[in-house]
Amino acid sequence: MTEFTNTSNADPILITSSVGRRGFLGGIIATGALALPGCTSLGGLGGFTLTDAIREMLLLSSDRAFARLTADGGYWDDQVERVGLGRIMGTRGDVLSRILTSGLFKNQLQNAFADIAIEGAERAAPLVADTVRTIGFANAVDLVRGGPSAATSFLRGSMGRSLVEVMVPELGQAMRVARDPVLGQALGALTGVDVGSIAANFAGEIDNSIWNEMGREEALIRANPEATRNPAIIGVFGTAARF
Repeated sequence: MTEFTNTSNADPILITSSVGRRGFLGGIIATGALALPGCTSLGGLGGFTLTDAIREMLLLSSDRAFARLTADGGYWDDQVERVGLGRIMGTRGDVLSRILTSGLFKNQLQNAFADIAIEGAERAAPLVADTVRTIGFANAVDLVRGGPSAATSFLRGSMGRSLVEVMVPELGQAMRVARDPVLGQALGALTGVDVGSIAANFAGEIDNSIWNEMGREEALIRANPEATRNPAIIGVFGTAARF
């Protein structure tokens, strides 16, 4: 169990999340990086504002999304396999896929890219959390009344390409110094390969995966806010809410 710190006077909220491959998210939560600023009062919502509820929902959905993406096998099983080497490396990836006839070699190559994808997701996690904590939600009512992933879409629009920009140099460096000989052999087989371009393409796919996962988690929270045991989320998104 992971403790999610609610800074109101309510009891701490306990949520269940997967254990990340490197315990990354656990460290963020333990150090208070996901702690919200003090909540202000709004009558009828148990002392919470609409903005408080949106922030807590986004923090919870991002916590769950990154836990899934960084869990052992989670990122590859749920996301990277759908991307394919062709989309990561461009047409060269398609050629590489045809050249690599060994199933074992392909699996090793896929796992190498999964590890790098996890590094990218871990790099992005604190940036998402910091943005959620500080961003303003001027149209909070519209976000509450919006579709199943309205808040996630708003956050993504506000952050633009910032996650990709943070990940590209890290992913490029990881590919250049990767200890996995399979990845080195694969990149070496591509004549004139531009590691920077591959990293940029890969970062874009990871960016899409992060937002897709967060949107899915937001939709689940909206569908059953009571399951979060979070008074702010329940007060605004629950069955008894007036919004």
